[in-house]
Amino acid sequence: MIKEETIGIIGGSGFYDLASSLKEIKVETPYGAASDKIGLGKIAGRKVAFLPRHNKNHDIPPHLINYRANIWALSELGVERIITSHAVGSLQKDYRPGDFVVLDQFIDRTKGRIDTFYDGPIVTHVSTAFPYCPQIRKLAVKKAKEMKLKVHDSGTVVVIQGPRFSTAAESMWYTKMGWHTINMTEYPEIALAREKGLCYTAIGVVTDYDSGIVAEGKVKPVSVEKIVLVFKENMGNIKKLMMEIIKDWPESRTCGCQDVLKNARF
Repeated sequence: MIKEETIGIIGGSGFYDLASSLKEIKVETPYGAASDKIGLGKIAGRKVAFLPRHNKNHDIPPHLINYRANIWALSELGVERIITSHAVGSLQKDYRPGDFVVLDQFIDRTKGRIDTFYDGPIVTHVSTAFPYCPQIRKLAVKKAKEMKLKVHDSGTVVVIQGPRFSTAAESMWYTKMGWHTINMTEYPEIALAREKGLCYTAIGVVTDYDSGIVAEGKVKPVSVEKIVLVFKENMGNIKKLMMEIIKDWPESRTCGCQDVLKNARF
């Protein structure tokens, strides 16, 4: 067990060059294998643990990611706070491709994904009313603004099952509900981190307009090629933002995320 706090980073293998003296280790979990080996290193003098969500070869689809193993492995390594990035589609016209979104709410539209550590015998109900860490969210917004990025300081993400994209009808429904972005991997990752009492902050990078806006004849339908292109175009800014956040990482937790189990059990 690592005694000094280790910052967890979940994302793609493109983040690995942020860290110095990177060492990859395999962590055994009660839930099977994590997505990949975890890379341990340092950024700005702070210990970090990198985990590629889809593994380095990006060959694990969203609905088959072992989210429980991933979160358990990071927690076992002493991670108390996680920061992550996602490619997200836009459900609202003012959330434009290339924009950054510091998420603050999610809507779960997945099915069949294992989304809890607590299968009994102690019945546990963890609140996800405000699931994202307010302390690190505030820091992420501050750093993004200092970098003069186009950043939205809040946003609700609809998490769909995947691997298919939404129909135009589904997407238009999400838009009319007032939700902001759409993604396939945010849930149950966020809920499992919450159950472990971990701080979790997610930065979305808008890569495309979803198919509901497409149905109004504004843009072309979403494609994997477009998503990858826009995400790669913004990779430099994503990595720089992560670096700036970690440079000013708060020494102590003042958010209360670690206290979620206090009133959650019968």
